Amino acid sequence: MAGRFIHVRRVEFADTDMAGIMHFSALFRFMESAEHAFLRSLGFSVTLNDIDPDLGLPRVHAEADFRRPFRFEDEIEIELKVREKGRKALIYDFTMRRFGDPERTVGAVGSLTVVCVRRDTEGGMAAVELPRSLAEKIEAD
Repeated sequence: MAGRFIHVRRVEFADTDMAGIMHFSALFRFMESAEHAFLRSLGFSVTLNDIDPDLGLPRVHAEADFRRPFRFEDEIEIELKVREKGRKALIYDFTMRRFGDPERTVGAVGSLTVVCVRRDTEGGMAAVELPRSLAEKIEAD
């Protein structure tokens, strides 16, 4: 079972502001990128189409804090930890550092809460239990 995952991603030009510093909104894309890589490492897609095309994992809460700036072309190590695994939801914590930093200085932290939902034919969503095949492969760290 997995509860921790490391993903490395480079800060692209589109991730930065006019000063060449990573824009705050990019933190959320980096966290989501790490989550998608984590689920792929377990043999799943974030869409859950391979399990049931009516299921989804929307974000219901997201937060992030910069501690130090990241800049254009920095490689960022994104550590994902499953803080909490409930019957219907997962809470991920993220810690981001410059890849290869010998001091392992934290540049940003964040979290995402995702809930498993079933979509109905009219676009509504209702929370449902995480699919067993996915839940069995994830543990809280």
